Amino acid sequence: MKIKSLLSLFLALGLLFTTLPGQELLGQSTISEERLLRYDEFVQTEVDEGRLAGAVTLVYKNGDKVHESALGYSNIQTKEPMGLDQIFFIQSMTKPIITVAFMMLYEEGHFMLNDPLHKYLPEFKDVMVAKDPKLGSEGGLEAPKSPITLAQLMSHTAGLSHGLGSSKVDREVVQALYYTQHPNIAARVSAYAKAPLMGHPGEQWYYSASPDILSRLIEVFSGQTTAAFLQERLFDPLGMKDTGYNLTPEQQKRMAMLHTSNEEGNLILAERQTPTSGNVVFAGANALFSTAQDYGKFARMLLNEGEWEGKRYLSPKTIEIMTIDQADGMFQDPGQVFGFGFGILDDLADSKALGSAGQYYWNGAYCTYFFVDPKEDMVSIMMTQTAPFSMYYFAKMRQMVYQAVE
Repeated sequence: MKIKSLLSLFLALGLLFTTLPGQELLGQSTISEERLLRYDEFVQTEVDEGRLAGAVTLVYKNGDKVHESALGYSNIQTKEPMGLDQIFFIQSMTKPIITVAFMMLYEEGHFMLNDPLHKYLPEFKDVMVAKDPKLGSEGGLEAPKSPITLAQLMSHTAGLSHGLGSSKVDREVVQALYYTQHPNIAARVSAYAKAPLMGHPGEQWYYSASPDILSRLIEVFSGQTTAAFLQERLFDPLGMKDTGYNLTPEQQKRMAMLHTSNEEGNLILAERQTPTSGNVVFAGANALFSTAQDYGKFARMLLNEGEWEGKRYLSPKTIEIMTIDQADGMFQDPGQVFGFGFGILDDLADSKALGSAGQYYWNGAYCTYFFVDPKEDMVSIMMTQTAPFSMYYFAKMRQMVYQAVE
């Protein structure tokens, strides 16, 4: 009887660990190092043909570093080689970091996601909506149908703008946020509150600088500057030693230079380079410096459901709510939805791209990119310093990494 019982137990356990038709064991696929060489070949061709100065690429699969490469130059003028520890201005790849920090405070009970923004920042109580965004304030303003919520800040559905478009509302936002010198993030956000909204909260997805407001709220809830909070709660514990708002003299030597193209289409150093010190506006939208290695630690913590090397940063349930559609299908990219701080690949057929449903990602304006793929247990990062922004290299990163999965 005991033997029969043990046999039944083993059979039951065998069933538990047997993959049924149509199922996959998560993260059990491998990746071909040989096929990943195509990724290097692609980047090197872009360098050789003068479209990129250089890039750092990094891939983790099933807990292992399976690809790491630094190709080309950090400075095309001096031919300084790109290094694996090169530092980049990551622009909007700041947004996921700020959103994670904000959700850490949510887990501590400081607020509810549907709380109105003006409950914590009264300057947003009287915010107004442009009747016609093309005309801006001159075209007339009206009261919003409902107040901005904290959740809408993270999903870019609050009606706020980033100032990247051509409408007069966008121009008013640019003037308020970036053409005025602010002493701190509080002053910038107060100016943001005076600019008109593109639309009524909850009625559209429109890419915005709302993570700047998240940064201000981090200060309100934590009693620290955002720089201090990130350093204490994320960067130091994760070992992100080269990530922050300002660089030391040693770090400045490893800063990749920003490149652009001249009228003839030739790659040149950008006339205006990113200031690496003296930055006092600790923004959430676009202000951090980092390396591929540092960002890899942040991304792998997310892949590991909020835990890294024995320390928990977020609950798996929090990451779950951040990586599902929070924009009610209004995100415009085919096959993609938008959560809290991340775009999410939702429909492979519609996206016409290699990947996995549930992959989440974001990018930076100087052509920095990353994705986290829980299904494949994989993280991929590509960093350059190239303006203007293009989704081309993100598409190629996906293509070159996923074609190597076996």
